Amino acid sequence: MTDKTILVVVDPGADEHPAVERAAWLAGKMSARIELFICDYDPSIAAGQVSTVWIDKPAREHLLDILRQKLESLAVPLRESGLEVATDVSWDHPLGESIVRKIKASSPWLVVKDTHHHNVLKRTILSNTDWQLIRDCPAPLWLVKPEGHADAPKIYAAVDPTHDHDKPAELDHAIVSFAQEIAGAVGGELNILHSYTMPSAIALSEGVSVTELADAVEEQHREAFTKFLKSYDLPDGRTHFVQGPAHEVLESVSETGDVDLIVMGAVSRSGLDRIFLGSTAERTLDRLACDLLIVKS
Repeated sequence: MTDKTILVVVDPGADEHPAVERAAWLAGKMSARIELFICDYDPSIAAGQVSTVWIDKPAREHLLDILRQKLESLAVPLRESGLEVATDVSWDHPLGESIVRKIKASSPWLVVKDTHHHNVLKRTILSNTDWQLIRDCPAPLWLVKPEGHADAPKIYAAVDPTHDHDKPAELDHAIVSFAQEIAGAVGGELNILHSYTMPSAIALSEGVSVTELADAVEEQHREAFTKFLKSYDLPDGRTHFVQGPAHEVLESVSETGDVDLIVMGAVSRSGLDRIFLGSTAERTLDRLACDLLIVKS
C-alpha cells in the first residue's frame, strides 16, 4: 500500500468537483490513495427542530446517508480506473475547524480543495474556510481552480532566499522540494521564481543615490537567489529573477495562461491570528489565475 494519501475536501452542494479530478490525476501519477471527505452540519436538525419525516431513520442519519451516497458516486469511477479510494462523512462544525480536525487525525500527504470564481469579477474568491485552511492546515494544501490543467503542467515555486518577513530558510527548500516531487511524478516543468522590491527613498543614507541603492539591493537579492539555486539543477530559462512586489509578479505570471500551479510557503507569526506568505500580500491569493499550493515548514 502506498504511504501517500490525498485527502479531498468535497463540497456537498457542488455539481462539479475539479478537486476530485485533480486529485485523481495526481494519485494515478504518484500511486497515491485518495480519501474523499465531506463535512456537513445543520443546526436545525441538531437542535431537533426538523421533524422526522423518514420512516426508517432520523433526519440527521438520512442526511448523512445522502452524503455517503454522493461520495460513493464520486468514488466508484475512480476505483474502476484502478485507484484506491476511501470515503468519510463527518457531522461537525464550524466547517474550517472540522476539516482541520480531520486533517490532524488522518495526517494526509496532501489536502486538495476547490475554490470558485466570482461570476462578475472573474476572480477567485477564497471563502472563510479557505483562509482558515491556509492558516491552520498542517499538511500541504492544494487549492484547485475551475479551469483544467496541462498534461505536463508548468509549476512555479515562489521563494524568498533573503528570508524577508521572518520566513525560515528551510521553508524555501521545502517549497521547491514539494514542487520538484510533483513535477517529476507528472512530467511537469519546474520553475523557480524570486521577486524583490526596491526600498523607499526614505531608506537612502546621506550621500547615497537612488541608483546606487537600487544596484545594491538588486545585487543582494541576485546573490542570495544564485546561492539558493546551486542546490537545484535547473536551466536558466526555468529560473526567474524579477523586480516587483511579489503579489503583482505572481498575479502577472499566473495570468499568462502558461502556468498551471504556483507553490508558495506560509508562515504563522506567534500571537497573531493570521498568516504571512513570505513577501506575498494576502490579496494575491484571490487574484491568482491558476492553482495554488501552500507549503509550510
